[in-house]
Amino acid sequence: MITYEDLSRNANTLLDFCEYPAVQYKVQFTILDVPYEDRGLSLLRKTFLKSDIVEEMYQTQDVNGGWGHFQSKDYSVKAKIPTSSVGIERCLYIGLTAKDRDILFMAEEYLKELLLGTSPEKVREKNERAVPWQRAKVCNLLEAIAPYSPLCDETWHQWLFIAGRAYEDGEYSYEKDKAAQHEVFLTRENRLIPMQSELLLKRREKISMPLENAMLRHLGRHAYENGYFWDKTPDKLPENFKYDKTRRWFKTFQYINQFRGSELYLNSAVDWIMENMQENGLWDWGPQIKDPWGYFGYFSCNRNYRYNRVVDCTIEILDFLKHYIDNNKAL
Repeated sequence: MITYEDLSRNANTLLDFCEYPAVQYKVQFTILDVPYEDRGLSLLRKTFLKSDIVEEMYQTQDVNGGWGHFQSKDYSVKAKIPTSSVGIERCLYIGLTAKDRDILFMAEEYLKELLLGTSPEKVREKNERAVPWQRAKVCNLLEAIAPYSPLCDETWHQWLFIAGRAYEDGEYSYEKDKAAQHEVFLTRENRLIPMQSELLLKRREKISMPLENAMLRHLGRHAYENGYFWDKTPDKLPENFKYDKTRRWFKTFQYINQFRGSELYLNSAVDWIMENMQENGLWDWGPQIKDPWGYFGYFSCNRNYRYNRVVDCTIEILDFLKHYIDNNKAL
């Protein structure tokens, strides 16, 4: 089992390798858990908030606090950040909080207006699932910015009720899930909104271990055996870490890793990652194609592509390992 000591050793190796303020801040704040009020981190934050990676998010944010439509990309606009949901995820990934500048504060207001129905942007009702599905996604991001937002209370409790019914026997029941969704959302379709486990786990301490374990064994097992994206599954990992689709596994890794006890399905994946660490204690994706999940997991450093690739890869792996250790300690 990988330990915090292992993680700290690799994280400090990256800190020695890359002096770019955004990288230094991300590693210290979100991977090494240096307190927000720490004097050294506070000094570093001043430089981080002036870095190009933060300035890019500030300059591309619109007056409403978003980055275009919430989910649907406007193809008539050539925007580097294609949607507001991607923009907010990007801000959270690099380590911004609502207390830093006004980027996530504005984004928080944007999300609140979507929930209150006062935003000029409206949900396009393609089917009866569209409104409750998008509401859950909006709440998921709002909870990441401002935990326990009162505007999300009703939505969170609705999904707790649905999950409780769907997994009440310890195993997933499609029929019970359907009955609960029809009852809550007054829908009629056999197609269901996917279980909003990520939103539920934003208030993890209010979720029982039996319920979370049931979701892990249903949703986590399905991702392990069938893949979460592009059918890349952790039980069919390649021998060679460096090739053009390595990054595609990480969406599946991270999906499974949202649950406590994720080592049930990720133990071999973590071994594979550690075995493919370079001699210098860092990781390198190798040649990559641009894919929609990996494109925004980058940190501006310099014009050296390979240097950036090592930094981006190592940060994503450290971020994954940090959550893996957190979710599997003292179980």
